[in-house]
Amino acid sequence: MKQRILFSWSGGKDSAMALYELERSGDYEIAALLTTVTEDYDRISMHGVRRVLLERQADALGLPLEKILITKDATNAEYEMKMRAMLEKYHARGVSAVAFGDVFLEVLEKYREDNLARVGMGGIFPIWKRDSTELAHSLIALGFEAITTCVDSQSLDRRFVGRFFDPSFLTELPSGVDPCGENGEFHSFSFDGPIFKHRIKFTTGEIVLRDDRFYYCDLLPA
Repeated sequence: MKQRILFSWSGGKDSAMALYELERSGDYEIAALLTTVTEDYDRISMHGVRRVLLERQADALGLPLEKILITKDATNAEYEMKMRAMLEKYHARGVSAVAFGDVFLEVLEKYREDNLARVGMGGIFPIWKRDSTELAHSLIALGFEAITTCVDSQSLDRRFVGRFFDPSFLTELPSGVDPCGENGEFHSFSFDGPIFKHRIKFTTGEIVLRDDRFYYCDLLPA
């Protein structure tokens, strides 16, 4: 019998790869995708992707979507309270764990597992400790397609936002920048690949600098 789990879906390439590995194992039933959305902007938190494109991802994946709505200045306390309420709802329905696309940030893994333990759930990390360079090239080789939607200007300059995640992007990354952006150097939007039933169509819009630090490339539904 398959284990019923939630999947913490950011909309990015690492989430896509982790979901691919889960589905490939055949051991899990995904009860829903779980995504944090900043209510004031109506966009995926941190990634800056419009809610409508998130919903189109879920449709293309053939999975239910649960959105956790937070305010633009949300504290950890607000986030944890809303996340806990959602987890408790699913735990009561027999969901025993949440899966994540984290790769190597151990402090983040511990934070997630500690919060899950409070509601009697466990954490699953399908691509944990994979070599970042190998993982990045595997994503591309498997046919996943993604575009960068946010870059941290402390790590990368403006020309890296709104770029497709492809071999030339990886080649141009400065030394010290993780090829998967695991340290928060960049975030992405996955729009095609082996787990998608169809390609998600969009056009690129305005590039803006927020908080004097983060460059965002707007994606417009097509």
